[in-house]
Amino acid sequence: MQQTSTEIIGLIADIGGTNARFALVDAGHHILNEQTLACSDYTCPATAATAYLQSVGVACPKQAAFAVATPVMGDQIEFTNSPWLFSTRAVQLALNLKQLTILNDFTALALALPQLNADERRAVGGETAVEGAPIGLIGPGTGLGVSGLVCSNKRWMPLQTEGGHMTFSPTDEREWAIGQLLWQRFGHTSLERLLSGPGLVNLYEALAQLEGWSTDSLAPADITEQALSGQCQHCTDTLETFCGILGTAAGNLALTLGARGGIYIGGGIVPQLGHFFDHSTFRKRFESKGRFKAYLEPIPSWVITADNPAFRGVATALY
Repeated sequence: MQQTSTEIIGLIADIGGTNARFALVDAGHHILNEQTLACSDYTCPATAATAYLQSVGVACPKQAAFAVATPVMGDQIEFTNSPWLFSTRAVQLALNLKQLTILNDFTALALALPQLNADERRAVGGETAVEGAPIGLIGPGTGLGVSGLVCSNKRWMPLQTEGGHMTFSPTDEREWAIGQLLWQRFGHTSLERLLSGPGLVNLYEALAQLEGWSTDSLAPADITEQALSGQCQHCTDTLETFCGILGTAAGNLALTLGARGGIYIGGGIVPQLGHFFDHSTFRKRFESKGRFKAYLEPIPSWVITADNPAFRGVATALY
């Protein structure tokens, strides 16, 4: 735990569908006392924040900034992949805050990208980023986050998007069949239905149905673990398919933004895949855009390896 004698100026949080991560920020802009709480143990951000502050023995500062894994469109915040529903004003009053800023979690992560050190990202293909060009960000976790940065007057401006809910675009007959099965189940088949923790399970079950093998009752972490260890060939095939679909989605994002500044991959899944991801079909599928292959080949892609990088972006909302 990092120590400081400087005045605490703010409380920050990165709240996803599964976990709520809290920390404090001091006057020197240092991030301190990071802690992760399970969302299921609390009724809302106010009760989770109160428990966190009690555990670190600090009174609540007068300002806070929370990143949330859901669209931010007004006072009411309803999570896409969590039962949490809260009023920003009610949380502000409960914590006795003068100011509470709510921003999307991938907007916060995008703001953190220029602050990453070279050893906090791992290159997966491509060449050198074009300075000042747009940057793309995509990351599977409990859901699928998508964002980016564009440079305006020498300042990076984050994009607030819900790109994880774009429609899945199959690239071959096998993926078309997967999409048909998910369409029968969900109706609209978004990218998040495949590129997320629950999406891994959807993909595993769809492949079993298509290829005629029996499934085990596996959680997303089980599929990943058994694929990486070589215990289950079906899990390996599932994870390889996942990486390929992510490559296509990341390539689409690069084309949409003109992201010659590079594509970053965040979220809770890919950084855990290590060399499996590096040697997967991700990069081949990223570049596989017909006449625009030559445009995409030089664009670098990086896996974010920093711990809790979104905190750096959330903290900027305090300044």
